[in-house]
Amino acid sequence: MGLPDESYYREWVERLCEFDRTSASEGERRAAELIVAELGAAGARDARIEETDVLGNYWWPLGLMTGAAAVAGALRSRVLAIVVGVLSAIGVADDVRHDNRRFRHMLPGRRPSWNAVAEVGPADAPRTVLIVSHHDAAHSGLVFHPGLPRAIGRRFPDFWAKQKTTPGVMWAAFCGPLFVALGALLDMPRLRRTGIVLSVGHTAGMVDIGLRATVPGANDNATGCAALLGLARSFAADPPPGTRVILLSSGSEESNSEGMQGFAKKHFASLATETTRVIAIDTLGSPTLLPIEGEGMLGIWDYPRDLLAELHAHADRLGIELYTGLRFRNATDGVIALKAGYPTLSLGSADEFKIPSNYHWPSDVPENIDYGTVADGARLVEALVRATPPS
Repeated sequence: MGLPDESYYREWVERLCEFDRTSASEGERRAAELIVAELGAAGARDARIEETDVLGNYWWPLGLMTGAAAVAGALRSRVLAIVVGVLSAIGVADDVRHDNRRFRHMLPGRRPSWNAVAEVGPADAPRTVLIVSHHDAAHSGLVFHPGLPRAIGRRFPDFWAKQKTTPGVMWAAFCGPLFVALGALLDMPRLRRTGIVLSVGHTAGMVDIGLRATVPGANDNATGCAALLGLARSFAADPPPGTRVILLSSGSEESNSEGMQGFAKKHFASLATETTRVIAIDTLGSPTLLPIEGEGMLGIWDYPRDLLAELHAHADRLGIELYTGLRFRNATDGVIALKAGYPTLSLGSADEFKIPSNYHWPSDVPENIDYGTVADGARLVEALVRATPPS
């Protein structure tokens, strides 16, 4: 059967954008049901929904911690500022680095999220490839306004061209509470005030995001889901020899990869790092494909250079243009697998300013997608999976 044409990807992006897909919502569940049905129809085996327990957002845990640090810093007690500042900084780091997330698990309001999973190939194959997309959509927020970074890029093109990492959008969440604590400990009022300002600013940003509506999520990440479904059709019709392909569309990625963490908790113990590769496909609808070379919101984890070189070699052979050398100070589901020790790639896309088109903005609609890029992303992933010999 092979991969479908662009009209298939367009149809699925439009279909998924017909309804709200907020993390851990009924819309997210509906998306998972549609994806599972299509995976089964494509011929993948054991197509199923797996439920996992999540908070479903990131603005509550992060906003509460930075807000507490701001309040403690503004009060007279040095001890309170030190204790709350330190605990908040540790809690923020624990959350955005995808560690134990103790504070998040203490909060009320946890609810189910739904992962869509299916497989192609024998369960006892000598190697496994896990391909990951996500089907929930993000809240918007002023911090995601597309005009600011592009205005800087137009005004200072030489400076922008040299940038190889994106800004650290979560640095204020960590540095604000830390500066409050250090300012109180060292009796440095200016540092303490700086921490208060950063903490207040970050808390305001979290409130803004929490109050905003969910965007349509065409690029991020209906495009990844469409590519995943196209790959399922191709692999089911012609399974890669000696390979078990696990097709996963996670829920609650936009709440800092809670769905992927749920999948990891359930399945990673049975997936050997020596024989398993992971490929995350996220936001494929910008003009140019982008293999992310490293990512992380507080500290960057680099993706394996040998896998990146392999991907670039396939892109050259297929005539697919790629951005190179870019590292993101955010996180896709690929980071969960990378931190767990799996050889991992994360494939996205970007515009001429090296930014995903319409990222977390209301303009992220199906008519703004470059479906040729989506098709190229699927072709590239298929080539990588089929070319790798069994372990």
